[in-house]
Amino acid sequence: QVQLVESGGGLVQPGGSLRLSCAASGSIFSINAMGWYRQAPGKQRELVAFIASGGSTTYADSVKGRFTISRDNAKNTVYLQMNSLKPEDTAVYYCNAHVITIATMIPGDYWGQGTQVTVSS
Repeated sequence: QVQLVESGGGLVQPGGSLRLSCAASGSIFSINAMGWYRQAPGKQRELVAFIASGGSTTYADSVKGRFTISRDNAKNTVYLQMNSLKPEDTAVYYCNAHVITIATMIPGDYWGQGTQVTVSS
């Protein structure tokens, strides 16, 4: 099995910064894409940022220029540096990884448990 463990959420004032981390562990053969999604109360889960195994990135328009996604392949870890945070960034942030497991050699999507980010004065 595969586990994704997120950390780094919390309460921050508007204009502040936070860095989220997500470490994947378990029966991993390889990890293709990794990404961050978020879900605000009463809204659907939405893609925030996405990074392919080769390093190419995709961002939601709402976070371009403020958020940066990166990954450490040796540690099976993905990061999300969030700067210039706004109240509308408040949400539960979920890590996602597209993993090929040793047991099955079949790719599958795995999710973390979520970490709360609250932007408020």
